[in-house]
Amino acid sequence: MSVIELLKYLISQKSETPNDGGILDYIESYLPEFTAKRVDIGGVKNLFIYKKFAEGEHLCFAGHVDVVPAGEGWNTDPYEAIEKDGYIYGRGTQDMKSGVAAFTQAVKETKEFKGTLSLLLTSDEEGDAVDGTIRVLEYLEDNFMLPDAVIVAEPTCERSFGDAIKVGRRGSINGYITLKGKQGHAAYPNKTINPIHNIAPRLLNMAGIDLDPGDEFFSPSKFVITDIRAGMQVTNVTPNELKMMFNVRNTTLTTQKEVREFVAKNLEGLDYDLKLTQGSYPFKTDTKTKLVKKIDEAIKSIVGKRAKHSTAGGTSDARFISAKGVDVVEFGVINDTIHAVNERTSVSEVEGLYRVFKKLINIWE
Repeated sequence: MSVIELLKYLISQKSETPNDGGILDYIESYLPEFTAKRVDIGGVKNLFIYKKFAEGEHLCFAGHVDVVPAGEGWNTDPYEAIEKDGYIYGRGTQDMKSGVAAFTQAVKETKEFKGTLSLLLTSDEEGDAVDGTIRVLEYLEDNFMLPDAVIVAEPTCERSFGDAIKVGRRGSINGYITLKGKQGHAAYPNKTINPIHNIAPRLLNMAGIDLDPGDEFFSPSKFVITDIRAGMQVTNVTPNELKMMFNVRNTTLTTQKEVREFVAKNLEGLDYDLKLTQGSYPFKTDTKTKLVKKIDEAIKSIVGKRAKHSTAGGTSDARFISAKGVDVVEFGVINDTIHAVNERTSVSEVEGLYRVFKKLINIWE
């Protein structure tokens, strides 16, 4: 089976979160010389499969087989891989069955390696991600099997294949503000405390403001207001309170402490409550590590150019891997149709990704 044939098979298996569509069983049978460990929890399926070729380092390829719902308006069946004009259409082509196919095929064809090769796969990345990769890592840690380095094959390229890898990710801080007022008749504003009027002039110094300058790898942490609501949808009653939600995709330079201080400074004198939650924490893999140098070398060898080191985008399971002290990078196909109707990737990108992973395995020593 070629990498393209494998990708088409994976696409044809409907695996909307947390279902794996039988893919993990298939990959286990596809790699009969590897030892498989299942860490299934509830409705989430997880597979760790490995082979020790020799004494040496443990290199792991990680990813997810689950996809978001297809939605309406497709020109093709989203669960039938259609090849047309050099592209393959279907849900998960970019995010991220192309990556899974590429590293599975590369590992399957490996005859020699100076260490251990493994795959870490989950069906719970697009969902809550609480019983997926993080549970497998706990199992590996408990059994002294954590890898030395991990490549997550999420789609990372921007304009052309090989132009970007992710060496880190920003964190995500969610904020919930309740600004208190005093409800009353709109005709008697002197008898009310209108939270809308109180916050309005202060938004100029809050909305879209950078909380830090960023650095070589991270863009600034920006205070992004995502929702404001108050009142009872009538014109003659001032609201009793206002609720505002915001998000900060934070760098390593900004923590919840700085966010809390920023809010306090701008809402000084007002009666409010603030709740903060951290969906993920920022991380960055040192670009001088062996992992980054080797993936750079492999990409340049196959594509002919050096990839940009990026931390842009949302979150991924790489955050769980980094939290275990393991070097991790992300590299995959172009990211421009993920989660969209008519998601697609090109045949040449998938074949290129497979060749990069083959090269990485060959030069790892």
